[in-house]
Amino acid sequence: MSPRGRRPAGSDARGDIVEAARAEFAERGYDAVSLRAIARRAGVDSALVHHYFDGKAELFAAVITLPVNPQVLIDAVLAVPREAVGEALARTFLLVWDSPEGRVRFAALIRSVLTHDEAARMVREFVVREIFARIALAHAPAGEDPGDAERRAGLAAGQLIGVAMLRYAVHLPALVDADPDALVADLAPTLQRYLAP
Repeated sequence: MSPRGRRPAGSDARGDIVEAARAEFAERGYDAVSLRAIARRAGVDSALVHHYFDGKAELFAAVITLPVNPQVLIDAVLAVPREAVGEALARTFLLVWDSPEGRVRFAALIRSVLTHDEAARMVREFVVREIFARIALAHAPAGEDPGDAERRAGLAAGQLIGVAMLRYAVHLPALVDADPDALVADLAPTLQRYLAP
């Protein structure tokens, strides 16, 4: 007979939580998953999930092996003056993915998204909801319809993800060889127009 109740934190409780989260995100998508459901699936108390992860965004980052906590980066972008949002986002994006480890992880992430519907849905919901939509909504013009902010968020996501695909996965020489500062200068005005019009 197995003991009743939650099991205590074991040596691999964090790994169990990540595996449970991976299964939950794959089955239900990013939006529909709660930290409580992940804790139930992992067989741990929900407080233990909070012990290891600051929230759903950080846990999702662990599931898809992002090299950083996206919540911290987005909070930093939201803290800059409105007129600097495009530049801050472009610079942050390139800082994360330009490292050798970041390039490998981005290429693996893109391969997963292109070949697995569940991965595509998780990333789509995460990217739109937790990253670009937060920025677009924070800088929405007064009275703007929320659907307009989501469209602008999608356009900004397409811009950065498209450049990243060409730079890190397709290896287009003009983008692979481009200096990060030059790319920031090229991308910033477009991102600014989409995210903080």
